[in-house]
Amino acid sequence: MNIFPELKEARANRDFDKFSSYIHEEYTFIRHQSGTTMNREETLGMIKGFFASDSFTIEQHRCVYENEDILVEHMVVAFPDNTKEAVLAAYTKKDNKLYRCETGATKVG
Repeated sequence: MNIFPELKEARANRDFDKFSSYIHEEYTFIRHQSGTTMNREETLGMIKGFFASDSFTIEQHRCVYENEDILVEHMVVAFPDNTKEAVLAAYTKKDNKLYRCETGATKVG
């Protein structure tokens, strides 16, 4: 089952509960920029902060590819610290939830 439409809607509506329901209990976010990883709780804490900020926006959000094992998405994100990045995110899926994420980002604007 494809979950991208639900994730996109949750982000657009800043629906934290809906968004978090698609994050696997064993979720890992690989942060190449800092060389660290974040678990589910740490990631959701960051997302909650983003959703609470009026300056956090997502534009040009699209699914590049999704099947039962993987989701690849692209978006342009404006962050609360006034930076803007084009983000390509690749997720592996487990139990139809996001299980592991790695991103590539390029500063824009």
